Amino acid sequence: MICITSEPIDFCRILEEIMDRSSGGTALFLGTVRDHNESKAVLKMQYEIYKEMAEKNLAKIEYEVKTKWKINKFVAIHRTGELTVGDISVAVAASAEHRNQAFEACRYGIDEIKTKVPIWKKEIYKNDARWVDGNLLNKK
Repeated sequence: MICITSEPIDFCRILEEIMDRSSGGTALFLGTVRDHNESKAVLKMQYEIYKEMAEKNLAKIEYEVKTKWKINKFVAIHRTGELTVGDISVAVAASAEHRNQAFEACRYGIDEIKTKVPIWKKEIYKNDARWVDGNLLNKK
């Protein structure tokens, strides 16, 4: 299941969706809005997404995950709109017969989202705001 949504992400629902009797391992990654970045206090985060392209790229990532690993189920959800500190902005989950496959697929999924899905994010501070690079793979 892949999804772009403006609604809050319910990680309990994701776990219900992804778990099954044939999976011995389930990995879940949740990305949340933190209260700071580079010593600035973050109040909110604004996410903008080119939805059609994002969904197409998420579908490619899902296909790649299922091709590279023996995954039973895969979920990738990204939220749009204005989020506050502590809100879940992205969730990726994978279930597989063995834990290592689930971990690797989950890690691959979030890394690919960060590099291939057209998502822009703006940090909102007390007195200003700025667009930031959401690709953590570019940061050292």
